[in-house]
Amino acid sequence: MTANLSRKEVSKHGSEDDLWVIVDHKVYDLSDFGRLSVDAHPGGSVVLTQVAGQDATQAFYNLHRHEVLQQYSKLCIGTLEGEKSEVEDLQPGDLSKVPYAEPLWLAPQFAQFKNQYYNDSHRRLQKAMRVFVEEHITPEAREKEKDGTFISQELIDKMAHENILAMRLGPGKHLHDKNLLGGVVDGREYDYFHDLIVSQELTRHGQRGFQDGNMAGMTISLTAVRQWLNNDELKEKITQEVLSGQKKMSLAITEAFAGSDVAGLRTTAEISEDGQHYIINGTKKWITNGMFSDYFVTGCKTKKGFSVILVPKTDDVEVKLIKTSYSTAAATTYIEFNNVKVPRSYLLGEEDKGFVVIMSNFNHERWMMACMVIRWERTVLEECLKWCHQRIVFGKPLITQPVMRQKLARMISLVEANQAWLESVTYQMCNMSYAQQSTLLSGPIGLLKSFATRSAHEIADDATNIFGGRGLTQSGMGRVVEMFHRTYKFDAILGGTEEILMDLGVRQAMKFMPNAKL
Repeated sequence: MTANLSRKEVSKHGSEDDLWVIVDHKVYDLSDFGRLSVDAHPGGSVVLTQVAGQDATQAFYNLHRHEVLQQYSKLCIGTLEGEKSEVEDLQPGDLSKVPYAEPLWLAPQFAQFKNQYYNDSHRRLQKAMRVFVEEHITPEAREKEKDGTFISQELIDKMAHENILAMRLGPGKHLHDKNLLGGVVDGREYDYFHDLIVSQELTRHGQRGFQDGNMAGMTISLTAVRQWLNNDELKEKITQEVLSGQKKMSLAITEAFAGSDVAGLRTTAEISEDGQHYIINGTKKWITNGMFSDYFVTGCKTKKGFSVILVPKTDDVEVKLIKTSYSTAAATTYIEFNNVKVPRSYLLGEEDKGFVVIMSNFNHERWMMACMVIRWERTVLEECLKWCHQRIVFGKPLITQPVMRQKLARMISLVEANQAWLESVTYQMCNMSYAQQSTLLSGPIGLLKSFATRSAHEIADDATNIFGGRGLTQSGMGRVVEMFHRTYKFDAILGGTEEILMDLGVRQAMKFMPNAKL
């Protein structure tokens, strides 16, 4: 932008070949844009010519997201004399000023007040994570979600270099010698609130399939290896391979025959004749990241029970892509194990006692999923608040309709209730050992996740109604809401269905029930 222009000067450029418009007090020269692609404009050439030489701010924001202006910023030739832009123009790392668009601890209007859970290290990490996501992850996420291809090695390497892969496992010794994201946090001070921040920021690109395609399989499987693999040398070797991005990993429990019913699995692991190996046969289905995994943490039936075995990828492991409601960027996979030979030292935990391995590992997975879907809900709420203020109906902003304000009030209540419960559980995690978490938090985390996804159901429904037809369209104004409405059920099913988790929560409470009478 180099010029200060008057509205009168802008009005002289009102033809298809000489087309200037005003949007938010800035002047854009669409002449070249028009000559090259006016017919390709989503609304057709008539939309541009109708506003040529005029202030098109209201028309623009009824049809386009603000990011379109950022995308075509090179077409801006100046600003109006004596006028300033009014629309918030966020840059990478910026916090939104929209009420409830950020958790209360992070919201700009509350930044001056002390929070009992978060300190300066959490704020530094959040800032660095947001910048990284917006600059490095979001561009690829949008591309991969659309074309269905898998995450690039280049992005994996960037995340490994900044120790983002390592942070996703949660606190632990694997972080103690590491400086995270260029040193904003020391690995020894990393706690579950840092983990919460990483999980929530990683959703903000708004591409649900790619969200799972971004090493989600590693996040829910390497944790089990770190906790339960008895061979320390092998454990460290695999940890280094995976956290450096050289190798990939996924969790292979679910089958077509059994999902939440882990005891009903049919994949078998039989001891070889030499007694030194397992011979694994069976299938797994809906395995996230399975298409590009080098290791599979696999649930198997053994002679006297159920065992969990780390299975390296070999020619005897076949993988096939499954298409689901979100993008194939998630690499959702059907797996066949055909007489796969695995050393017995690759066993996690004890033979025939793998149920405790899986149930304990579920806690962090379900907690992480709750973090992410709750952040999605907040993002959708922000979209609705913005839309209700900019959408004009019957000559007035949509927010003037009482029924819209009622919907927003319910959404705000659900989002804040979920975040508060999440932070309460997270605080307990920070003060418990792994064993204590396994004993005491399986029920609360299960209930938290099920409440979060039931809330997502209601929020997705109201948000789609608020956006109308745009909420059913995969591009444009309602693309975030459409994505959420189409994909929120993944969080309600993966990691344990709502019904299973609600029952788990109550059954665990029953174990601690005293002989109390009314």
